[in-house]
Amino acid sequence: MALIAVSGHPGCRYEEVARITAQRLGFELLTQSRIRLLTDQEFGAEIPIPDKAYPSLVTSILARLATENHMVYCAVGGEIQSRHFLGMLRVHVVAPENVRIGNLMLDSRLERPAARQLLLQLEAADRADRKAKFGKTRATADLFDMVLNAESLTSEQMAGLIETAVASGGLKERGFLSPAAEAQLQFQMRLKLARFGIVPPDKITLRKKMFAHQSEEMFANLLDFYRIAWEYEPRSFPIHKDPNGQTLEAFTPDFYLPEFDLYVELTTMKQAHVTRKNRKVRLLRELYPHIHIQVFYQKDFENLIFKYGLAGRPVEA
Repeated sequence: MALIAVSGHPGCRYEEVARITAQRLGFELLTQSRIRLLTDQEFGAEIPIPDKAYPSLVTSILARLATENHMVYCAVGGEIQSRHFLGMLRVHVVAPENVRIGNLMLDSRLERPAARQLLLQLEAADRADRKAKFGKTRATADLFDMVLNAESLTSEQMAGLIETAVASGGLKERGFLSPAAEAQLQFQMRLKLARFGIVPPDKITLRKKMFAHQSEEMFANLLDFYRIAWEYEPRSFPIHKDPNGQTLEAFTPDFYLPEFDLYVELTTMKQAHVTRKNRKVRLLRELYPHIHIQVFYQKDFENLIFKYGLAGRPVEA
């Protein structure tokens, strides 16, 4: 798919350039306001989105749209978001301060001192937003394929140059993002979002559980994302008894997935934990051969999702 990421300095009217470009190319336009709307539709308007979760959230939205559309993306950090997609063109619009002040005077009907003050506020907000979401206050020129100067070029002219670059690179002839590529990218983004507890509200089965470890909560959130029913520590299995039949040791797997009749035990990379849990799992399998259990490291989450074909499940917009 083709992704044209258009950004710029405050007051450069780069949003107008993006809109005209989308119209000329026949691409879908994804703006900051539409991202907010799509986020509200999928996750609910009341859910807070931490700044550090924003890049993963937007990439998830982009990936879903990219299976059916070429896009012009006009929002903060577009040059960074686009790295996940092969057919990208990153455009940055700049202009001298006097031009940007003049634009704000016309657009907001302000006198020059007020327009200059507004520009300073917009620049400060832009730096803070970039810092919070992407860790850097500014986007450097090396992150872009084209830098256009609005001092001598109109919005129409800049859109024309972008259109020429798209044609020269054959971006419009690219196919859309394949379902397999989208599934792989969605998994990566959802795993990151799960760390923040962000899942669509209609998929949540989380029941105010007090998890023993953060990885368990993240795993539950990931299961919710893929609409996999789960139970947390639903049953304990005696694995060591005394001669009188009294239980000396029991094993309680972390999760049970009823759809697959599968118990899941999560573990860390610490060898002491791995050895202890492997011993318990081995005893469980010996004593309860009809029980299906699997030990998962975090890296094994992906194997679960793709092994059972869960990545192909539809996700509502």
